Amino acid sequence: MAQVVQMEVETSLKHVNGAMAEIFSRDFNPTAVVSEPLPPVVAEENGGLVKIIAESEMESESEREIVLGKNVHTTCLAVTEPEANDEFTGDKEAYMAGVLARYRKTLVERTKHHLGYPYNLDFDYGALGQLQHFSINNLGDPFIESNYGVHSRQFEVGVLDWFARLWEIEKDEYWGYITNCGTEGNLHGILVGREVFPDGILYASKESHYSVFKAARMYRMECVKVDTLMSGEIDCADFKVKLLAHKDKPAIINVNIGTTVKGAVDDLDLVIQTLEESGFKHDCFYIHCDGALFGLMMPFVKRAPKVSFKKPIGSVSVSGHKFVGCPMPCGVQITRMEHINALSRNVEYLASRDATIMGSRNGHAPLFLWYTLNRKGYKGFQKEVQKCLRNAHYLKDHLRGVGISAMLNELSSTVVFERPQDEEFVRKWQLACQGNIAHVVVMPSVNIDKLDDFLNELVEHRSTWYEGGKAQAPCIAADIGTENCCCSLHK
Repeated sequence: MAQVVQMEVETSLKHVNGAMAEIFSRDFNPTAVVSEPLPPVVAEENGGLVKIIAESEMESESEREIVLGKNVHTTCLAVTEPEANDEFTGDKEAYMAGVLARYRKTLVERTKHHLGYPYNLDFDYGALGQLQHFSINNLGDPFIESNYGVHSRQFEVGVLDWFARLWEIEKDEYWGYITNCGTEGNLHGILVGREVFPDGILYASKESHYSVFKAARMYRMECVKVDTLMSGEIDCADFKVKLLAHKDKPAIINVNIGTTVKGAVDDLDLVIQTLEESGFKHDCFYIHCDGALFGLMMPFVKRAPKVSFKKPIGSVSVSGHKFVGCPMPCGVQITRMEHINALSRNVEYLASRDATIMGSRNGHAPLFLWYTLNRKGYKGFQKEVQKCLRNAHYLKDHLRGVGISAMLNELSSTVVFERPQDEEFVRKWQLACQGNIAHVVVMPSVNIDKLDDFLNELVEHRSTWYEGGKAQAPCIAADIGTENCCCSLHK
């Protein structure tokens, strides 16, 4: 079967002006591609019995189909060999400069309409331009000098110390590193938990980031999905039921400090209380806190609960390219020093040890993080958090004011509302959608003017979608609660 598919793809390849372009024929069948079988990933309780469910069975009927072949190779910018003649090479340089100039215009335009994903696009790192001519690679353990000298570990450890103070753990009690993305932070945190408890069961709410379930597949861990409340928080009543069904095995728990879709913050204190009430002592569970976005925002929200290593947690991770605003994906992962020896290994040719997921790490990322933390500090981040929360409430109130169903969790800057009917509108504003809902993540780079432009355009389009009131907007009470739904039944 795989050979048939390969032949079909190969026959669709055509050479255009010496560059390879891939064109999918009209009768190309994406479903013919045979994917590798995946191991069971989720255990669900059903009358006391555990049923292992394959991923294909977990897809809900409301999910939109994602079709292979949308990003065809005909839209790519081909790489062509330069001519030997210097004159032609000069033409090639001019051509490439033109391509990059047009690409920059595209970036400027797309940035103007960026609302659905949690990236802070408001930054200026001109001072770091002088360092872009160097290949900086942070190999091995951040705390151990290696033979490789072109690194930025001194900046990396400075950043880690800053986050250690934020999460209340002493310098000699923690270990961590700057990751290449938020997913790597989750992969590492869950891996440490698995190494501490090799036979442990991973518990995660249904609204956890997909990287948590990716980790379960990669590490062949038994994973139990826990129900959530309407807000998106973990349902600790269901959590307790599932813990009691597996009292014979240690628990590895992913706690969300801001879920992907609704921005919900799991109640860490209640999770710990539920574990203790279920008979799990502190030496029988490991908690990883996924704080990708809100993990750096919550410490600056008044009366918000604390994520702290003074509580019995094992690790915390955040993304650096989200609220902080780094121009490249990166993150911070911190765990307890006592746990890392189970993972760390000597690497002779580096003259160091390594307990990271990736061998090589972006040495520029610590520079960007260090620069931002120094410029803004705790007070600067506090101002930006307050601005985001104010603007999020502004958006939610104005959506509700014009009759659009919307929800905003108390500890969040993610505004959830009814999914726009026009996919072109969704693409223009780069909205993240799931089922019947979409969301806007209000970041420091999202100001009132941008929100007003979005609101005005959305209201204008809705009058067309729903024919000036003749058609009815969908009811999304099942997703955001009846108190937040503005459909004809609930408004």
